[in-house]
Amino acid sequence: MENPNQSIVTSRNQLIVSALCKRLDLDPKKFDGDLLQSDIKSLCQNILKEGKSGATLESNGEVMKWIDLAENFHVHNDACLRALNELNGCLASKSVLASEGMTPSEADIVVFSALYAYVKGLSVSERNGLPHLLRWMDYIQNKEDFGETFEQLCLVKKTNFNPLDKCNISTRTEGDANAKKTAQGKKDANRAERGPSSIKPADAEKVRGDSQAPAEKKKLPGKVADEKDKDIGVAGTEKKNLPEKVADEKDKDISVSLLKIQVGLIRKAWKHPSADSLLVEEIDTGDAKLRQVVSGLAKYCNPDDLMNRRVVLITNVKPGKLREVMSEGLVLCASNGDHTVVEPITPPEGAKVGECVSFSGHEGKPEEVLNPKKKQLDKITPHLFTDDKGVATFKGIPFMTSTGPCTSSIPNASIK
Repeated sequence: MENPNQSIVTSRNQLIVSALCKRLDLDPKKFDGDLLQSDIKSLCQNILKEGKSGATLESNGEVMKWIDLAENFHVHNDACLRALNELNGCLASKSVLASEGMTPSEADIVVFSALYAYVKGLSVSERNGLPHLLRWMDYIQNKEDFGETFEQLCLVKKTNFNPLDKCNISTRTEGDANAKKTAQGKKDANRAERGPSSIKPADAEKVRGDSQAPAEKKKLPGKVADEKDKDIGVAGTEKKNLPEKVADEKDKDISVSLLKIQVGLIRKAWKHPSADSLLVEEIDTGDAKLRQVVSGLAKYCNPDDLMNRRVVLITNVKPGKLREVMSEGLVLCASNGDHTVVEPITPPEGAKVGECVSFSGHEGKPEEVLNPKKKQLDKITPHLFTDDKGVATFKGIPFMTSTGPCTSSIPNASIK
């Protein structure tokens, strides 16, 4: 029976072969069989040797970094999301991977093909956190002729552009703060959206002033105008604002400001009475009563080593029992790619017990208690990771305290 991971590798490599061969005008059948079990680098080098472009992968260390990233994409979901966040940050200032220009290289094709299936399966909330990556993938899939290799993915909401806003901006000169001109610009935009009026101003005036016309006819244009205003004006405004409202709600759901993350001090720790993988800690968060928390740290930490250790924990999760022991929080821990090393995130020296961790640009008020039905935590934790220096971050923004950022000895780790 075929190993599931090997099946994923084969499918991924088939996509890479099809895409590269289409680009280089080669027959993909030449690279069938055992070659499909190769690692990405070996597979690509075999294909590039057959091509006429003379392109190589080793010449660009940055490209090889993403090739290596793509090689292990099928292994661990947390590691994949962390790597996608890193790639998303890299693409914030560039259009393609291998150059400063706009033309995709063979490296862009390889990485796109390797990531395609994984990105296709991301949830809406996960995609929302990767705008630069999705913009790049959308660009590649529309710039390159892949034939029927890939199903076209809707990655970028291009309908978010509102021509009315463009119209309003164009009616104002730079630096003009005149409120009347702004209002007039909006009226002009609304009039342009409605299209040419079926009743000329002079005719409308005639209708309003014609005392011989029946009452029904006199009211009819006004009624028609009212209906138009209702359908195009008010309703149009509501429809225009709806996507923005929906986007705001989505952003609210994944904002780290929903979490109340505090500095804590573990006063006592012991093994869970009925679960070998769990530890129970009593943590001081500055309140009169110590907070009891159950953590899955038994395989990684000795209870004695946790005594008097400073940690950061989420304190507004809904309390509940884990194997009959009440837990009132979640200690945030960093984990390497294969989960062989796990350790609590550490606040800096001098950070006060009980103080809240903050994130620049996310100053919202935390929820009183997170609602498990909304899966808010599930939407936020994929964006928590340590950077290459071990600094704990949300989408690259550091966990900050009054004396500096929180850290871990594990760089490029997922945080949960």
